[in-house]
Amino acid sequence: MASMTVKQARPLPYTSLAGRSFLKTSDLTPAELTRLVDLAIAQKQGRALVGKPLAGKTGVLVFFNPSLRTRLSMSIAIEQLGGHVQVLDVGSGVWNLEHRQGVVMNGDKTEHVREAIPVIASYADFIGVRCFPGLKDLSDDMQEPMLSAFATLSNKPVINLESSLHHPCQALADMMTVKEAFGGFKGKRVVLAWANHPKSLPMAVPNSFATAAAQCGLDLTIACPPEYVPPAPIMQSLHAQAALGGSRIDVTHDLKAAADGAQVIYAKSWGSPQFYGAPEREQELRKNLTHWCIDDEIMRRTRGGAFMHCLPVRRNVVVTDSVLDGASSIVLQQAENRLHAQKALLSVMFGGKR
Repeated sequence: MASMTVKQARPLPYTSLAGRSFLKTSDLTPAELTRLVDLAIAQKQGRALVGKPLAGKTGVLVFFNPSLRTRLSMSIAIEQLGGHVQVLDVGSGVWNLEHRQGVVMNGDKTEHVREAIPVIASYADFIGVRCFPGLKDLSDDMQEPMLSAFATLSNKPVINLESSLHHPCQALADMMTVKEAFGGFKGKRVVLAWANHPKSLPMAVPNSFATAAAQCGLDLTIACPPEYVPPAPIMQSLHAQAALGGSRIDVTHDLKAAADGAQVIYAKSWGSPQFYGAPEREQELRKNLTHWCIDDEIMRRTRGGAFMHCLPVRRNVVVTDSVLDGASSIVLQQAENRLHAQKALLSVMFGGKR
């Protein structure tokens, strides 16, 4: 097959993200998102020349929370595209940052984002930020206070590396992996399966996977216990994206029925909106939900289905060893695709007009 340059990879609207922040996949239209996925696949296969669009540019990655794949894949992506990267770990080598307005700073927070973010932006060409929710106040976390502060106070593009509600870079890799595995999106059904976990987790990954699936035209079934149906604003947003992407969304509390005939089982735990900020009460609920684990029986009900998870994953809690290590598991391909998806994103954001 003849090689294809990025310029020949049109009709991707390359200027749509130039100079802009990337906070969630719904910042893109469904067409833009699917074309970005196509570009990532083309670059991975060597059919689109990447070049060095980040030559002379520096990205600063700010981590409030731990990371393995996100830290490595984004740092390596920047370097492979010719850029420089600096990583800041807030609270470890970097001052703890306060984001609340009007607060008396006599606690453990040393510096306010109103000073810190403009300073970082003055040194960088773009900023990546990873900031998990507090998991104490649902209404506060739904406002994305820290991510919003970076987006508002930075005069340089901001890339969301996982926030309270969104993990768009993960969702890009997820959609790339689905398309590689099944050749397309239309007519495919994916299951977002809630899974048990020792503790309450953020909703960013499941929300972003569901949003991107809806945008790409995948029919989505959310399988979860009744107490774990996503909050109403999230469900409303998902249905709006499904309308744009030409897909459908169903919610069921029967995991086995949801798996019947599905192409993908994407397992992920998230916290219950009903017990948000009350981990002790939610722990009592989870004691009776240990059967929400992806096993061979669930995968046999699929139609040649693939198992996906963003990692890290709790073996024999979220998924059995036999599934995770079996032929249906594509979690390592999914993890590798973080690098390729982010290189495509960065090349569009900073590659200039084509």
